[in-house]
Amino acid sequence: MNATRGGHKAGQKVLGSFISTSDWKSILSDICSWASTRESRYICTCNVHSVVTARMDAAFKDVINSADMALPDGMPVVWLMRRDGFKGQQRISGPDLMWRLCEQALERGLPIFFLGNTEKVLGLLTQRLSTKFPELKIAGIYSPPFGTFSAQENEKIAAMINGSGANIVFVSLGCPKQEFWIAEQRGRINAVMIGVGAAFDFIAGTVKRAPLWMQRSGLEWFYRLISEPRRLWKRYLVTNTLFIFYVLKDILSLRRVSD
Repeated sequence: MNATRGGHKAGQKVLGSFISTSDWKSILSDICSWASTRESRYICTCNVHSVVTARMDAAFKDVINSADMALPDGMPVVWLMRRDGFKGQQRISGPDLMWRLCEQALERGLPIFFLGNTEKVLGLLTQRLSTKFPELKIAGIYSPPFGTFSAQENEKIAAMINGSGANIVFVSLGCPKQEFWIAEQRGRINAVMIGVGAAFDFIAGTVKRAPLWMQRSGLEWFYRLISEPRRLWKRYLVTNTLFIFYVLKDILSLRRVSD
């Protein structure tokens, strides 16, 4: 199903979640355009775990479908979009998006803010980015407390970010917490908020990313599983199985309708 989203352009539904269909150039251009005027918007990066969670949780699906962009982060999601007519759809992964936006932020003089993860990871992350991009304006970093944020904590974070002058906020709180949070902050935080998942760890170097050939062949999940089996086995084995089940179910439903 090809449709339009209020904040962005065309999109394709994947297991019921509206995923933006666009390329790197237009995505970066649109985000930087919004960021330059500190528009309050939020962007989700959606992989298999995201669309399966949205399929089972109506509230989370609403968050994805209401985003200014919901980008295809995960080759199985990209493959489904290509199968349904968007042949040239590219994968827009959280770590790659964050890195490219840091490059754009440097060129355009846009301050950025990092929210989430631990103080150690944030320290390593900013150290690496400052080494790679010495003139990059890092407006602030904050490692919030674990668990659900109180109303007072949310007010504190919003005031911190708004006061910093940041144009782009990268959020690493884990899925679906980060998506719910940035959706709730639209209209409160004057910046483009982007949920980037494990991107902080990858760029900081605390978690090694899969080789490029595994990323391109849809095996990045397997690399992460064998790297952190105790933490990730349930997530990947259960959600990947459900993803296949839901895709087959939808295919069979469409065939019944066409018959």
